[in-house]
Amino acid sequence: MTTPETASSAPATPLTRLFSNTELVIVILLGIVSVATAWVSFQAALYDGQTAKALSQSQSATAEAESLYLEGNQEYVQDAQTLARLTELQAQIDFGDAATSALAAETYDALFFVAVSEHFGAAIERAAAANAADPEFYTSPLDDEEYQNVLFGAYGEKSEEAVALTAQADELDARGDWLTLTTVLMAISLFLLGVAAVVRSRRVQYALIGIGAAIFIFAGGLMLTVPVTWV
Repeated sequence: MTTPETASSAPATPLTRLFSNTELVIVILLGIVSVATAWVSFQAALYDGQTAKALSQSQSATAEAESLYLEGNQEYVQDAQTLARLTELQAQIDFGDAATSALAAETYDALFFVAVSEHFGAAIERAAAANAADPEFYTSPLDDEEYQNVLFGAYGEKSEEAVALTAQADELDARGDWLTLTTVLMAISLFLLGVAAVVRSRRVQYALIGIGAAIFIFAGGLMLTVPVTWV
């Protein structure tokens, strides 16, 4: 028959002894939270570096895209001026007298040879064919899709690259922000556990341990939502 004295003297399990030693539990939790905080801080620093790199690449791509656009636009303006002059010369060829027409034809050929690029010349030919097929509707070679693609295609590709890099930088920055928030929460958990280590009231200790552990678990959940990076 088991007496109260026998029951009270029954050996405690290792788990019971562990949790009966509140200070030891706090030390273990402090160690775990400290290591986790250091790891999250390391990951946040890596993401900050990746964000800065992506932003730098985005800015470089944006500057290059603007340069390509200005280059294409400059050629477009020059071609527009050339087209206006060619149109004027063509009118002189069609409606001028013999001498004027001959001089205009020579000037037209010389200007076309010097100032008209291969892709613009092809656009002029396609526009002329379209105008001949439908005289009631004027087709400008400046609106030719292939011609504009030659001038501004590289700009469009580089601009899309810049947008993609900016989006990547925003995503990396958001991940870094989440990790920073996680670091703050873990720091709060460390503070609560540190206070729990010095207070004398068991009830207060248990409350602080519980709150600190809950905050740490929540912060750990946030940490797990962010992919680990090593770059």
